[in-house]
Amino acid sequence: MKIALIGASGFVGSAILNEALERGHEVTAIVRNPEKITVQNTNLKAEKGDVFKKSEIAGLVKGSDIVISAYNPGWHSENIAQEIIEGSKAIQAEVKEAGVKRFITIGGAGSLEIAPGVQLVDTPEFPKEYKVAASAVRDYLADIKEEQDLDWTFFSPAIEMHQGISIGKTGKYRTGLDNPVFNENNRSILSVEDLAVAILDEAENPKHIKQRFTAAY
Repeated sequence: MKIALIGASGFVGSAILNEALERGHEVTAIVRNPEKITVQNTNLKAEKGDVFKKSEIAGLVKGSDIVISAYNPGWHSENIAQEIIEGSKAIQAEVKEAGVKRFITIGGAGSLEIAPGVQLVDTPEFPKEYKVAASAVRDYLADIKEEQDLDWTFFSPAIEMHQGISIGKTGKYRTGLDNPVFNENNRSILSVEDLAVAILDEAENPKHIKQRFTAAY
């Protein structure tokens, strides 16, 4: 496939980039700083793109079979909530403008329901430093659920999916929809490498059109 990958130099985006190239797909990596893309591959093209510049992303993703967004304005952004929502909506609009039908976007685990009507972000245990951003991602999930034109998929990672996890790639995972997937030790955990496997599996064999899904071991 021809894949346009937004945010390809980040923690999640770089893992998706590596997995896509390993599978032989052609990837246009769209990033703010193309010099951060250091992978050498004949199927890879790095492009500078700004989600807040009108029609710039549309021009870069046009002709792609699928757009995968791992967009993150940066955890240290002073206006992170606003940038998450506005940036995500802008990407969604640009994908439609470009005429690309299939769209996968990676969100967060905060909107997963850990009890009926109770989302993770609203629990006392949820880290305060991520609450504002997680709430914004939840708001965007509500927005994209109204999208009728795109064949969209929203992916929520496992609750434990961060840079400190060194499990690596196993190629194995279990999926769920709006509830976290827990293992026998009551942990929802997934490596970033296996997150990338789940995303590329969904890209190649769509099972969650116009749905949110999650994955963990």
